[in-house]
Amino acid sequence: MAASATLHCLTGCAIGEILGLMIGTAAGLSNGVTIVISVALAFVFGFSLSSLPLLKAGLGVGAALSVVLAADTLSIATMEVVDNLVMAVIPGAMDAGLVNVLFWVGMMISLTVAFFAAYPVNRYLLQRGKGHALTHEYHQAAPAATGFRRFIPSIPTNALVAVIVAFMLGGLVVSIADDLGAGNDSHSAASAGLLDR
Repeated sequence: MAASATLHCLTGCAIGEILGLMIGTAAGLSNGVTIVISVALAFVFGFSLSSLPLLKAGLGVGAALSVVLAADTLSIATMEVVDNLVMAVIPGAMDAGLVNVLFWVGMMISLTVAFFAAYPVNRYLLQRGKGHALTHEYHQAAPAATGFRRFIPSIPTNALVAVIVAFMLGGLVVSIADDLGAGNDSHSAASAGLLDR
């Protein structure tokens, strides 16, 4: 259950982190500003994903947010501190750019380390009936069939994890292809230079 809770938190954090780092890197923002954007988006997406099952189960927006704030804040905060620290410690990862293998490998490493850092936090909270345990009863509730709640999507954590992994692997593949293309271009340019002589 702790692993599931950590994975659930990680999905929201990963979406926010990846989006924040992409925005900061693409816009050429400083590392500090990029980290602030990433952390803010990680909390937004983390809390939003955790709120969906509560809203679908019939809780109001205010009640859902109060449960989610109590349940997920420590887990998300742990992930964010560790994730951003690891990205900052990997030489050049924050400055690598979106089409760079180092950026995507750094993201994969930092999110993996963040998962293992947050796991004991979630386990500790669950053992005391806190953290994700506060939302668990609502995850099992039957969805309400009336009003706007019937339009709230049920997004399985496994599906989100698969999308995140596919997206990160896609970024890595594009980066590798770009590196190979750049290598071929420089080789072609060098060959052309030799032929000109």
